[in-house]
Amino acid sequence: MIRVLLAEDQGMMRGALAMLLDLEDDIEVVAQVETGDRVLAAALDARPDVALLDIEMPGRSGLDVAADLRSRLPGCKVLMLTTFGRPGYLRRAMEAGASGFLIKDGPVEELADAIRKVLAGQQVMDPALAAAALSTGPSPLTDRERDVLRAADGGTTVADIAAHLFLSESTVRNYLSSAIGKTHARNRIEAAETARRNGWLLVPSRVSDRAFGAPPARRPGVIGVCTWPHCVSGW
Repeated sequence: MIRVLLAEDQGMMRGALAMLLDLEDDIEVVAQVETGDRVLAAALDARPDVALLDIEMPGRSGLDVAADLRSRLPGCKVLMLTTFGRPGYLRRAMEAGASGFLIKDGPVEELADAIRKVLAGQQVMDPALAAAALSTGPSPLTDRERDVLRAADGGTTVADIAAHLFLSESTVRNYLSSAIGKTHARNRIEAAETARRNGWLLVPSRVSDRAFGAPPARRPGVIGVCTWPHCVSGW
């Protein structure tokens, strides 16, 4: 029996996934967690074979939790789950030690199959998304540049950003200018949008997929099996 920990902040989604996975003959959901900061303790207590983590949760992001699990519970395989297939998210998930990256709009049968595959030592992800992650490359932004772009979202003034981040206004302008140049944008709004689209602006404590201002993008592709970073399409 495959023991699964399920971390998802939306109660209805979490309950539905748990119910559907429990219908599989060889899968048992042994723990359910709604916030990222509770995942490690629950995993150490339940000792799951596979942890299914939403990327964006209150308390701590799934990407941070994946790194924690790799360090504290290396025998537990990690599958990341998200609404949006952003290349930067996939790259960071793999760097954090995740064995797979799934989009929420896929059928539960593919999710169950992915759980079995990662437990067998395979890596599971959409081949097209893996190719996009490779072509996009890692984030060019520093931590401070990401902080400033996040704070600048929605037209926040430089003075307000400076006060929020405890920086001088001239320092904020320098970070914004650098971020705009690195993202090849014309202004800070375009810079933030580019960074968001590529998955470079994940907020560790909480950023809902719904907060990005766009509906979930349904992907027609299938979930593929590959070895990172050389992913071959066509499954």
